[in-house]
Amino acid sequence: MIALSLAEIAAVVGGQTYDIPDPAVLVTGPVVRDSREVESGSLFVAFVGERVDGHDFAQAVVDAGAVAVLASRPVGVPAIVVADVQTALGALARHVVERLGATLVALTGSAGKTSTKDLIAQVLRSKAPTVFTPGSLNNEIGLPLTALSATEETRFLVLEMGARGIGHIRYLTELTPPRIGLVLNVGTAHIGEFGGREQIAQAKGELVEGLPEDGAAILNADDPLVRAMSSRTKARVILFGESDEADVRAENVRLTESGQPSFSLRTPSGCSDVTMRLYGEHHVSNALAAAAVAHELGMSADEIAGALSEAGTLSRWRMEVTERPDGVTVVNDAYNANPESMRAALRALAAMGRGRRTWAVLGQMAELGDEALAEHDAVGRLAVRLNVSKLVAVGGREASWLQLGAYNEGSWGEESVHVSDAQAAVDLLRSELRPGDVVLVKASRSVGLERVALALLDSGVEGEVAAR
Repeated sequence: MIALSLAEIAAVVGGQTYDIPDPAVLVTGPVVRDSREVESGSLFVAFVGERVDGHDFAQAVVDAGAVAVLASRPVGVPAIVVADVQTALGALARHVVERLGATLVALTGSAGKTSTKDLIAQVLRSKAPTVFTPGSLNNEIGLPLTALSATEETRFLVLEMGARGIGHIRYLTELTPPRIGLVLNVGTAHIGEFGGREQIAQAKGELVEGLPEDGAAILNADDPLVRAMSSRTKARVILFGESDEADVRAENVRLTESGQPSFSLRTPSGCSDVTMRLYGEHHVSNALAAAAVAHELGMSADEIAGALSEAGTLSRWRMEVTERPDGVTVVNDAYNANPESMRAALRALAAMGRGRRTWAVLGQMAELGDEALAEHDAVGRLAVRLNVSKLVAVGGREASWLQLGAYNEGSWGEESVHVSDAQAAVDLLRSELRPGDVVLVKASRSVGLERVALALLDSGVEGEVAAR
């Protein structure tokens, strides 16, 4: 974080100081909410959770080097006490962003946010110091913590914004006002909470409504609901996609033999070829979104293409591809799942598995509401249509719908099997995998199917899958 005195922080957040001998002492380290992340010069933010109260760690974090605690009550060590810790954290983030002078890029969408954010970060940091959201910390707590990790040297701040309802993204844009806003797509993730795709579009479009007139709204030309958001912003609109009308587009899209996308990138400043290290054709759209951001920030087509071709996976359990010594390829995409990302992952599996046996180990897609049965059934059917050799549906009712869809779509029913839990899936795979097979593991985060992928990659583990 940029150096701020405790007195200045207290003024910004409207807090009272307690047990602070010298209010001029500077916070020079990171602002953290996890006591294990405290460094010398840190400010520790004490949240009260369902199981853990951060105030209980006050003495420990000061002993570990924290300058003070941002708290909702006095804690016997240097503290800035406020009425609401979350509100205070947001106010501090807004203050720091206004002081920075960095260009703030925000993005949202139903699928691909984290992968695209990682691509944008890798492209931009080839040009100048860049800070970006770690993992998927894209909510009202994770976003300000990321903004506060920026320093005086930061030139680009890339923030992923998530939403579970109308007004959420508007709130985030007020905390950290972006100059560039990117909307990837409108799908069915969290449709059970929103009530429909139109409501999801309403929520995602709050990002472009928050842009200044001299900003840029970067919209997916291939998604009608996203493209329609151009009427909701005063900022300049830049379209990306495979459409001929896109300002930044891909031509001659193809996949390598290993399933990695290759294409010609065309921007208003020129054309250059890209061959990605990531897997799956769905990354083309993500790459175009990143390219549109980079073009807006002055990078040439050759610079963008070179950075995209070098970019890898930064966030764990998202299409992590590992080949075992016996030739089995494990694709760990178990961080999360929705219908759009499931379909993309299955198509990537099919492309990677040309001439090889393929396994799709899939679990529940959460928060689909009344659409859950139809969407799980459709994913099971798609696995068969893509000639996936075997679908292993893991878990309870929703997983059984995956298996049923595959069973009904298949010609003889042997394309799918339903097992009760992760350990049963591991036991099945260990008994039936052959050298050269490709295994995709994917489900919503709550299912914990990363345990299957990790067990398959740990050749020394022959016992039970570790509990989460």
